[in-house]
Amino acid sequence: MCGRYSLFAPPEDLEERFDAAFAEPFSPTYNAAPGQRLPVVTDERPETIRQLEWGLVPSWADDDGDGLINARAETVDEKPSFRAAYRGRRPREGNEESTDSARSGRCLVLADGFYEWVETESGKRPYRVAFPDDRPFAMAGLWATWEPETTQTGLDAFAGGAADDPDGDALETFAIVTTEPNDVVADLHHRMAAIVELEDERRWLEADDPRDALDPYPPDELRAYPVSTAVNSPANDEPALVEPVESV
Repeated sequence: MCGRYSLFAPPEDLEERFDAAFAEPFSPTYNAAPGQRLPVVTDERPETIRQLEWGLVPSWADDDGDGLINARAETVDEKPSFRAAYRGRRPREGNEESTDSARSGRCLVLADGFYEWVETESGKRPYRVAFPDDRPFAMAGLWATWEPETTQTGLDAFAGGAADDPDGDALETFAIVTTEPNDVVADLHHRMAAIVELEDERRWLEADDPRDALDPYPPDELRAYPVSTAVNSPANDEPALVEPVESV
């Protein structure tokens, strides 16, 4: 799985790399965690870097709790939580199945490294997987919009009064797609984030079935190294977290 990652490249570098502009200010993070709002590029607005909450909540969910942080590449077109997003079923002219509350699709999740944990005699040891130069890359993602029900009750329902949730704010969320590990990650975990190769990024957003873009990333370009156990806590977020430490 992919449960923690980093993104500390300067915003202007990310805008140039992904040919998109930030919709709102972004502060670099060395310890991105589920529940946080983090940068993605969606198929709906590929010219914009938006910040969505990590933990996908399907549009049909009863509530917004327990978002799904990962989606398996092998079943993204089958699982009810992900298949609409994978198929890119968003509101379009002539698409009667889609509604404003069912907006979903594919996205690129911006990162420059991700963490995996290895069981050792002294406990779990975190490792960071990244390019040697820490250049940013895209992980395959799926996004969805969830809205609370706004049913009316009592006299208000007859009088056209306020709904139960007058604000009705939509929640936009995402999950990271995982795939089989390459040789770098295999010793750390049985799954890895699906890193999308540069030439496949637009295809992941636009193609009808870009399944082969989810193949394990070639291992020759990546490195894995042990980092401080301070990364175990999402409360810690500082440059020292990505620095190599001696393996125990």
